[in-house]
Amino acid sequence: MFERLRAMLHHHAEAAEIDALTDRDLDDLGMTRDQLRAFLRMPKDIGQRVTAMAAIFGVSEVELKRDHSQWLDFLTVCGHCADRTACASELSKGDAAHAADCGFCGNRESFGELRRRPAPVAAR
Repeated sequence: MFERLRAMLHHHAEAAEIDALTDRDLDDLGMTRDQLRAFLRMPKDIGQRVTAMAAIFGVSEVELKRDHSQWLDFLTVCGHCADRTACASELSKGDAAHAADCGFCGNRESFGELRRRPAPVAAR
């Protein structure tokens, strides 16, 4: 009971921090207040799950996070996933996991597109 109360108080403090952000703060983050509130409600392991699943599809973390807006989309899709059990099962396989077994993943098509996209050319 005490841990649940502690978690609830922590959640309210985080929500208050979001409410206190200025428009400039939000612009700097590249997110809306509603997006931040939605992320606050998501499981805390979303970033790790997306990164691990992307790796199964052959997408590096650098590629995954190159486009901030797309990264937020990946997190949002993962955060609303109804197949967390299937995801956890596949991720638990580590290097033995295969993209072909991840048909449940809502980000699968986007991961595939990202993998096929040519790497940006470095400025000289």
